[in-house]
Amino acid sequence: MSEFSPEFSPEFMSELAPVFAAIDCGTNAIRLLIARVEGESVTDIVREMRTVRLGEGVDTEGEFSSAALERTFAACREYAEILEQHDVTTLRFIATSASRDVSNHDVFFAGVRDALGVEPEVITGTEEAELSYLGALSGLEVQGSVVVADIGGGSTEFVTKLGNGELLARSLNIGCVRMTERHLHTDPPTQHEITSTVSDIDSALSAIAESFPIDSYSTFIGLAGSVTTVAAMAMNLTEYDANLIHGSVVSSDQVNEVTSELIGMTRQQRATLGFMHPGRIDVIAGGALVLQESMRVLGFTQVLVSEKDLLDGVVLRLGAA
Repeated sequence: MSEFSPEFSPEFMSELAPVFAAIDCGTNAIRLLIARVEGESVTDIVREMRTVRLGEGVDTEGEFSSAALERTFAACREYAEILEQHDVTTLRFIATSASRDVSNHDVFFAGVRDALGVEPEVITGTEEAELSYLGALSGLEVQGSVVVADIGGGSTEFVTKLGNGELLARSLNIGCVRMTERHLHTDPPTQHEITSTVSDIDSALSAIAESFPIDSYSTFIGLAGSVTTVAAMAMNLTEYDANLIHGSVVSSDQVNEVTSELIGMTRQQRATLGFMHPGRIDVIAGGALVLQESMRVLGFTQVLVSEKDLLDGVVLRLGAA
């Protein structure tokens, strides 16, 4: 594996540096980042997440439910109040996997415009992967080739940089919510459900194994809540600590052990874990399986965990515009 070292943004950044905001509305959660951007440095002012499960049922129904939309709009109204407290230069609202798959996105767009006064952008899986790559690398200094995996609710994005400097990105429909809704119905899941999930994930991952230039010197970077939660459990944390998790390295053996433990727990047992976000209790087994199988199929023996992600990539792009 290639060498790395954490590279955190400076604690103090000029108050004259512009403030940008990004909202990422995914399948499981809607997240807000308000930050100062100076060059390639991002300093958080506000970073919030609300679990709204916008993509609930989308894989089978093909549309957003009324309840999911109302949960999302309530979070948007809450974010609007937060944004009013800061001198934001530009706000960008992006929607990802679930919003690419629905027939009633016009209702979603109208509700977001009403709450925030901004036009949502449904970005492609490729752009999502590129923004995740940009965000991940802003928080870590890594030598050599890199493969970034952003495990979301509806999809997982993989991205690497080719020798000519171009980014190769793929989006696969194997997110934690989608895998849970498709397969993991029992509490805890049965062996048949687990086997079906692994088969589904592995089938999708074949596209990455065949097209990505991965060797023994490549560094595997994992982003998003499924990865950071697995890392927190592997580190035996009693509560979630982003500073400890960022830049940590988790071996494939640790990932396998944690995944097995999480799958074997009931939802009630997972809820007692101090580091577990309430919005991940019922879907973390699916996310952990995506991480486990990604490492196994692609041949990685460890994952470098980043707390920087797509939101950081969005504000960096805004700052560079």
